Amino acid sequence: MPIFPLHTWQPDTYVNAPTQGTMLLSGIMLKMGTFGLIKWLLPITPLALAEWGWLAIGLSVFGIFYASCIAIVQKDYKRLIAYSSIAHVGLIAAGILSANQQGIQGAVMQMLAHGVNVVGLFLIADILMRHTGTREMEKLGGIRNMNGNFAVLFLIVMLGSVALPLTNGFVGEFLLINGVYQYGAWVAAFAGLTVILGAVYMLRSYQAIMLGERRDSAIAFGSLASSDKWVLYIICFVIIAFGVYPKPLNDLAEEGTKAILTYIK
Repeated sequence: MPIFPLHTWQPDTYVNAPTQGTMLLSGIMLKMGTFGLIKWLLPITPLALAEWGWLAIGLSVFGIFYASCIAIVQKDYKRLIAYSSIAHVGLIAAGILSANQQGIQGAVMQMLAHGVNVVGLFLIADILMRHTGTREMEKLGGIRNMNGNFAVLFLIVMLGSVALPLTNGFVGEFLLINGVYQYGAWVAAFAGLTVILGAVYMLRSYQAIMLGERRDSAIAFGSLASSDKWVLYIICFVIIAFGVYPKPLNDLAEEGTKAILTYIK
């Protein structure tokens, strides 16, 4: 888990790994840490949670603010996604460590949502690299005018990442902030910055890449490959479907969460 200050491995690893490796790391392997926190660490060490949970939650919440601020100033889109992932995992960890029904259940929902959304974002970064030869946002621009279909798919994935209502990211994030609020109102106020700052760096990056005029006349963006298009279609469908009707997953997560809480309380 890339929780501050044990996060420094993550950005360089994500940026330098091939896209398939980055998707595996961010979508699945990163969740092994948060899953271990729920299923292994909390039931075995409830006293440590009671005595030192405040420190772990404090580091997780600080990491949200820290990573979000760094993401805002990034020029490489793939590195921006890497720092946004640190912020999301910080909120997931804070929700788990709050040790209540909403916090842990929200973490389970957000683990799935973040896994879907971040895979879509890294695929988009790879598509940009393959089509334009760069991920530097200041060199891009105007891609919406070259491929409107890609602009819509990119927008849906990006809105899921910023937790827009009726997307999969909203369900888990709402529960997480609710759970952290039950732990402490001031902690939740700082944790909630992930919503504001996340919207800032994601919307600014979309504006820089997709809107406006093309900054480099040598850069062209053609049609998407069928494989890229269908993967993005599936990801967008999942983002909307689980945002509109999260009940099956929510009910599934609720039973497991109640079982974990019996070991902690």
